[in-house]
Amino acid sequence: MCTHRRAVHRSGVLGSPFVFRFVFMFTFVFMFAFVSAQAPSTALGTSPGLGHPISEADVAAWDISILPDGAGLPAGSGTAEQGSKVFAAKCAVCHGENGKGGSAAAVVGGQPLTSGIETTKTVANFWPYATTIFDFTRRAMPWPRPRTLTNEEVYALTAFILAQNKIIAADEVMNAQTLPKVRMPNRDGFIPRFPERIP
Repeated sequence: MCTHRRAVHRSGVLGSPFVFRFVFMFTFVFMFAFVSAQAPSTALGTSPGLGHPISEADVAAWDISILPDGAGLPAGSGTAEQGSKVFAAKCAVCHGENGKGGSAAAVVGGQPLTSGIETTKTVANFWPYATTIFDFTRRAMPWPRPRTLTNEEVYALTAFILAQNKIIAADEVMNAQTLPKVRMPNRDGFIPRFPERIP
């Protein structure tokens, strides 16, 4: 009779999921409090000693984002005429002659977006800011050797693409002052998250 009661007691109470969870949580809280009491107060401020402090020069090499208002644009300049030579040498193999498309997307042309939602999005009909052309070209082009273009080459390519799309005149010079002032056809097609940063 006693043996039966002990068996019922063990399976009915001590073996319940509730008791198991309670014992587990109590043990965890106790161990955490014990370790915290033994550890020095500076434990959270120490490091495993990996790596080394990063310098401002190291950060600057990767801090290359360009904002719509031109913040971040480097020194340098370029024209469409200069850009046509750079494009032929380093870009046409993928984007086609004069940027009209090849194995990679065209950077020139494109129907107005009013033609329908399925209209192919291009630099001319979709991109809202000319500074994005500089940012993307410098960051990602040319494939497969991104970030090998000089700032002057990127300004020249940007001018070439804009001129080919009839957004700027062929003789306009693009630099940190003039590029942010270029108004793209789809400028008002977006709701800016930070309107105060829009030129």
